[in-house]
Amino acid sequence: MVKLKILVVDDEPSSLELLEGYLIDKGYEIECAKNGKECIEKINAFLPQIVILDVRLPDMDGLHILEALKKKEDSPYVIIITAFHDMSTTIKAIRFGAFEYIPKPIDVDELEKAIERASELIMLKNRRGNISIITEGDFQKNEIIGKTKEMNEIFKTIGILSTNRVNVLIEGETGTGKELVARAIHFYSSYKDKPFIAINCSAIVENLLESEFFGHEKGAFTGAISLKKGLFEMAEDGTVFLDEIGELPIELQAKLLRVLQEKEFQHVGGSKTIKLNARIIAATNRDLEGLIKQGKFREDLYYRLSVANIKIPPLRERKEDIPLILKYLIKKINMEIGSKVKHVEEKAMNRLIAYPWPGNIRELENVLTKAAIQTKGDTIIDNIIECLLNNHNGSNAKKLEKDRKKDLSPIETEKDLILRVLNEVKWHYGKACEILGISRPTLNKKMKFYGISFKPRQNF
Repeated sequence: MVKLKILVVDDEPSSLELLEGYLIDKGYEIECAKNGKECIEKINAFLPQIVILDVRLPDMDGLHILEALKKKEDSPYVIIITAFHDMSTTIKAIRFGAFEYIPKPIDVDELEKAIERASELIMLKNRRGNISIITEGDFQKNEIIGKTKEMNEIFKTIGILSTNRVNVLIEGETGTGKELVARAIHFYSSYKDKPFIAINCSAIVENLLESEFFGHEKGAFTGAISLKKGLFEMAEDGTVFLDEIGELPIELQAKLLRVLQEKEFQHVGGSKTIKLNARIIAATNRDLEGLIKQGKFREDLYYRLSVANIKIPPLRERKEDIPLILKYLIKKINMEIGSKVKHVEEKAMNRLIAYPWPGNIRELENVLTKAAIQTKGDTIIDNIIECLLNNHNGSNAKKLEKDRKKDLSPIETEKDLILRVLNEVKWHYGKACEILGISRPTLNKKMKFYGISFKPRQNF
């Protein structure tokens, strides 16, 4: 068995001698250096896999050596040791890429655990079967990833819709990428240089929605201190994207229907007619046909919006796309947070593919971002993924996922589900929204509608 090669760098002879003897007894191949110059020479000649590096050296700052090392490809894992333990040095060491930071006097058990963790990552890196992440090449923002038959059909539909301006309804669970599809339709069209205006129908106070849509005149209502253009007017000849259209109040649905029929509107409090030139793309994670049966959504508006219809499958129904999506997201995360992930352990990949992803791609990105932050080295290991998935939605994830597939058209069923989720997360509204796949304003509306009392002293 090949011995792990470790370079120990310390300017204190007694400390250097003790570390060398301890590590040799543990079966490692050891070289030592007592200053920065000797350290660099031995790194180039000895090619260590781990470097135990003192911060304070007589001729160099150990942090400068660390920073230079971590800029190289296949750099060794660096364990920083120092007698000068302070916040600034610790932060800089971790920021520059230290694998571990251990103060003096050294706790040998802590040091051995750090070496073992680094050794595991080294073996993982060399083991066949790890999934490599292609980090080279240009990152295409807002790219839709997929190779399944369903996704190919969506790509074809986007191509067709980019050649016309009919209204489009996009349906899919939260986190499946409905806005990405809407943007693709817009940016592949001949009017791609025109505005793309997105509005979340559940995120705006109900009595302000009409003003946001259509604008208002000065003095139209209390607080209307000046003329304001609405989003339909600001979009000009571009696209208006109405997200969560299922949350639109029934009164405003009638006004929107009239605008879509007549292709014109007026400011709130105004009399001048303004032409609607923008294309309307709506999206929902709700069952609109079920809402129509309940009298909560207008059937005539549904048909006006769904001249063309795109249904995005949830991630659990296109698991073969997960490795491709993962590679795309890792490139994005590396760019955004400065991580340097290049590999995913095969066992971790299998776990990611098997997970049901109730939050779809948005949840996958969240988990991968947390994993990248926790990863020391360039490989996301299975232990990190297992821990994150266990903590993400808890033991109720699969049970709640089944509930979300059920027909929630009867009022009692939806109310019961909301109450059960709130109780299971101890009335933590943020977690409840994440599990239910709705926004906080939407949860607020539903709780009021069903007469669910708000628990006191809770953050909402």
